[in-house]
Amino acid sequence: MATSREDAVSLDQGRLVRRPRRLRRTETLRRLVRETALAPDDFLYPLFVVSEHDTKREIASLPGNFHWSPDRLAAEAEEIARLGIPGVLLFGLPAGKDELASGAYDDEGVVQQAIRTLKAAVPQLLVVTDVCLCEYMSHGHCGVVWNGEVLNDPTLELLARTAVSHAAAGADVVAPSDMMDGRVAAIRAALDTAGFSQVPIMAYSAKYASAFYGPFREAADSAPQFGDRRGYQMDPANVREALREVALDVEEGADVVMVKPALAYLDVIAKVRERFDLPLAAYNVSGEYAMVKAAARQGWIDERRVALELLTAIKRAGADIIISYHAKDAVHWLREEG
Repeated sequence: MATSREDAVSLDQGRLVRRPRRLRRTETLRRLVRETALAPDDFLYPLFVVSEHDTKREIASLPGNFHWSPDRLAAEAEEIARLGIPGVLLFGLPAGKDELASGAYDDEGVVQQAIRTLKAAVPQLLVVTDVCLCEYMSHGHCGVVWNGEVLNDPTLELLARTAVSHAAAGADVVAPSDMMDGRVAAIRAALDTAGFSQVPIMAYSAKYASAFYGPFREAADSAPQFGDRRGYQMDPANVREALREVALDVEEGADVVMVKPALAYLDVIAKVRERFDLPLAAYNVSGEYAMVKAAARQGWIDERRVALELLTAIKRAGADIIISYHAKDAVHWLREEG
């Protein structure tokens, strides 16, 4: 006996039986009803730039990613653009460090050189710059240190100078990652005063004091020389605090907000997405990437399937932008599937 219902319900021995499996039967059907789909436009790809020449050196803790000298960046930028990835996130390793992070706001610094190279090679590629001081500080902390304490307000001036220097070199977006209180407002004011009111701020709004940053700290040579960063990065146990942090950054003028890391904080991403309507980025960080690579090298997992599943989870949680070391591979894999 046929049923007139239109919702994939059938009659089985007088009992209505729902059969969701009907729409899973073939790959074409699964694609037709898929709720979340990754695309190249979802990604930003991190790049590490060093004060050297003619350098492309694989980063041991981040297999498949490299330290680049500015003069070698053009070809990499062209490949990223060909893949359809909208932009890159730049990190710099200076030739020298000091207690005022002077290399961060040096107009001839490594990031500033890299920005100019990238914009000359591929003008349409978005160049987002990490605005932090840890790579440039002799002690490895994200701010000015006095008597063993990271000082908030004196750090703001240096962060603002760094953001303006990046904008002057041609950066499309600046991304403060330090977690100092009030840094978004300080950077916004400095950019506007310097004539860069059109440059957006992508704020690392909920950045946790995570154990997943280890490979990055090796890649960026940014491990603190004493103590840790729990006095300014967020406690991993907190989610309501993350919403307060995001709200403050929005109030101060952030154009994009971010949750970092991503995978252990999918609940935070989802809550931020529910509460705020700004574009939301999530950083699929180095430790998350390195674990997948290590397990795949042992033959314990299928890297392609696991990576795409994890990246899909980040987007499903609500991220509009995914910063990932897997970005280039992910786009290749998506093209093969498409």
